[in-house]
Amino acid sequence: MKKYFFCGIGGSGMSAIAKVLLAAGHDISGSDRNFDMGKNLALCADFQKNGVGIFPQDGSGVDNSIDIFVVSSAIEDSIPDVIKAKEEGLTIKTRAQVLADILSSYNGIAIGGTSGKTTVTAMTGHILNVAGLSPTVINGGIMLNEGSNVILGSGGFGVIEADESDGSIEFYRPSVAVVNNITLDHKPLAELRKLFKDFVSTASVGAVLNADCPEAFNLKGYNSNVLTFSLTGKEDADIKAANICLIEGGSSFTIDDTRFELKVIGKHNIANALAAIGVADMLGIPREVSAKALYSYKGVHRRLETVGTGNDITVIDDFAHNPAKIEASLSALKESLGRLWVIYQPHGFAPTRLMKEGLINAFASYLDKNDILLFSEIFYAGGSVSRDISSADIAGPLLEKGLNAQVVPSRADMLGMIMAKARAGDRIVVMGARDDTLSDFARLILQAVESPNKGKDTENETMED
Repeated sequence: MKKYFFCGIGGSGMSAIAKVLLAAGHDISGSDRNFDMGKNLALCADFQKNGVGIFPQDGSGVDNSIDIFVVSSAIEDSIPDVIKAKEEGLTIKTRAQVLADILSSYNGIAIGGTSGKTTVTAMTGHILNVAGLSPTVINGGIMLNEGSNVILGSGGFGVIEADESDGSIEFYRPSVAVVNNITLDHKPLAELRKLFKDFVSTASVGAVLNADCPEAFNLKGYNSNVLTFSLTGKEDADIKAANICLIEGGSSFTIDDTRFELKVIGKHNIANALAAIGVADMLGIPREVSAKALYSYKGVHRRLETVGTGNDITVIDDFAHNPAKIEASLSALKESLGRLWVIYQPHGFAPTRLMKEGLINAFASYLDKNDILLFSEIFYAGGSVSRDISSADIAGPLLEKGLNAQVVPSRADMLGMIMAKARAGDRIVVMGARDDTLSDFARLILQAVESPNKGKDTENETMED
């Protein structure tokens, strides 16, 4: 047994690893600035109930009895816990290094790609579970079938979400590597190409690649055993979706003679399912088992998750934060009728600088003049990052393109606008990453639109409002 201290234990990736190590019998403690600020207290209470020591992020929980001090890429050296760990000469590992250690003890399946990896991880884990393989799954989001970001299995397979945003994907040596797509996000494409090439080449059993993404498909020569999948029916793909039908609340499609049905919307989720089916094929799981599992798959928290409906106004909570994810979500939402309210909070200053043009193009490609696009100011988690860009740098060009886009820094003001202008048939989507309070805001919006008086003053509004 080892004693671990997690600096930033409340993060989705960090908390998942902490839960797995706790279940394995290790001594776990940690700190998180969100806990100190009174945020995400349900997770804090759950950790404490299960014997995890939670300390203020002031260095008081760190001493020389700790075997491994774990940090995420979001943690800065100036944080008191980190300063104390270095003073004590502790062994310091990143989240990804600890996750790589865990993965090495399993027949590891690592799901990579700029977008969709959380969903593919959840789908793959669910298929393996239904197949009776009892995998351990470590994910970056809450899997709705499990109600957790972790599945604690008893079998020999481990499934993880492999993040490339901080370059940590280089630590993983999986049996099966999946690359869902490669698009601009936190790093330039030149850096991403090398990271994913190395990732694919280290997979000992094989790789599953998206044939519809040229960057992913170009990795085909870096592993001797590759399965490719295609949503568009690309001729040289191994796994091709056919007879695609978008139905209410989901979709159906066939692969060869097997019919699949999903209860999550959007063609992008068909592509995610194809990736998971590719893993199952590589492991020898029958297609009928994969179809049964995917039919019962419920989704992932904050991936186009419907929070509720009030007065025929639907509120949706969504993790989309980069251009590819935003395009996928908006494309899925536009499959149904109804005006969209999109509330978007950029998730960091550096990513916004890197993706500015992509963000503008993503919103401009799918929204029209009847939709309403509201920007919060860029999320600031603290630290010394340069704050030389703002949401106005995205909203301004969109306004010039004729979209109804504006920056509304106050959530109270946003709520007032919604109460005054939202009408039956509207869908309100809260988009963004890193800020756990976005889900709280989505629930607050739902409470507002459920108000008995909501809609009475807006029945005669026109599309120009």
